[in-house]
Amino acid sequence: MKKLLSFALMVAFFTTTAFTLNNDANNNVDNDIVDLAAQTEFLSTLVAAVQAGDLVGVLKGDGPFTVFAPTNDAFAKLPAGTVENLLKPENKDQLVQILTYHVVPGKVYSKDLSDGMTATTAQGKDIKISLKDGKAMVNGATVTTADIEASNGVVHVIDSVILPPM
Repeated sequence: MKKLLSFALMVAFFTTTAFTLNNDANNNVDNDIVDLAAQTEFLSTLVAAVQAGDLVGVLKGDGPFTVFAPTNDAFAKLPAGTVENLLKPENKDQLVQILTYHVVPGKVYSKDLSDGMTATTAQGKDIKISLKDGKAMVNGATVTTADIEASNGVVHVIDSVILPPM
């Protein structure tokens, strides 16, 4: 269960605000989390990371999973060279730790969130949810699109990569 990975998402549109229900969510129910992410250009870095971490099979599994999916722009915020280094085979363990930190077992919808709540990730460490000015945040990353349904879970798009405490 520790390898319950991370991410992969969805949406054709990136227009809803933090933790606002995506009205198109049910249109993706036939696709799993990985397929949704693979069809979404702004999640291509996440897809590459999931592939490099050998987590595709896990995220295509039954789940259910809640994935906090960082965009390509979120990965670009990391220090120069970080993504490239994480994608190297010798850094696979570290990559898996980071990716699984973005996955929570079970389905957690925006309506289930409360300010200050925590959730244990597939990586084993907790993330903290905060609600401020109508926006939801996960360890400081803002949720830009929420409640994207997949056949094996739900995806929330975030604007930063969250890093587990080491």
